[in-house]
Amino acid sequence: MPDLPISNCIRQLRAAHSDMTQLDLAKQIGVTRQTVNAIELGKYSPSLEVAFRISAVFAKPLESVFSYKK
Repeated sequence: MPDLPISNCIRQLRAAHSDMTQLDLAKQIGVTRQTVNAIELGKYSPSLEVAFRISAVFAKPLESVFSYKK
């Protein structure tokens, strides 16, 4: 399966927020830990709503959490 053109820095943001776990983030945004893992690894693109929720947890603009590569 090819990598998706969307990348993110969620793992780094979690580490910078008191070593937040994938499960902690998943609970805050209303998805499973497995979904957070797949998003971090670039195997799954989040919905726009989930992307905004992730950005809100870290108080970062969407474009500083996710980037699109053509």
